[in-house]
Amino acid sequence: MRSYPRNSPEAAARIVALVLIADGHVCRSEFDVLNHLDGPRGLGLESDGLPRIVQTLCEDLLMGDHGSGSMLGGVDDSALAALMAEVDEPALQRKVLRLAVAAARADRHLADGETLVLAAARRYWGISGEAGAGSLFAADPPAA
Repeated sequence: MRSYPRNSPEAAARIVALVLIADGHVCRSEFDVLNHLDGPRGLGLESDGLPRIVQTLCEDLLMGDHGSGSMLGGVDDSALAALMAEVDEPALQRKVLRLAVAAARADRHLADGETLVLAAARRYWGISGEAGAGSLFAADPPAA
């Protein structure tokens, strides 16, 4: 998998993209929530940047897939650690986690893959429960 400069918009957006694809498909509602929160611009991306990051991530994952049948099949704990290590600025980590939680909640279904990625972000970044991210199980998406 390609690497991005530490704390770059692409490295941050790739974590959000990982949550977007974690359930096997990307819903329009997920992009709508992120756009409503001005997420791509908040991460420093151009307006078309997030879809490009999602596509690039999928390409990287498919190149590394060895017949697992899952987009996250090739993303083990060490790969998650490497991805999370590319974002080490605390304010950016909180912003990424807030956007990732909003995306995961957008379709009102929290898939196992989404939970896995969000838990990894919290674990590797030392962010507990509600800190900077909002509840995963609240009824409504977080406000902007």
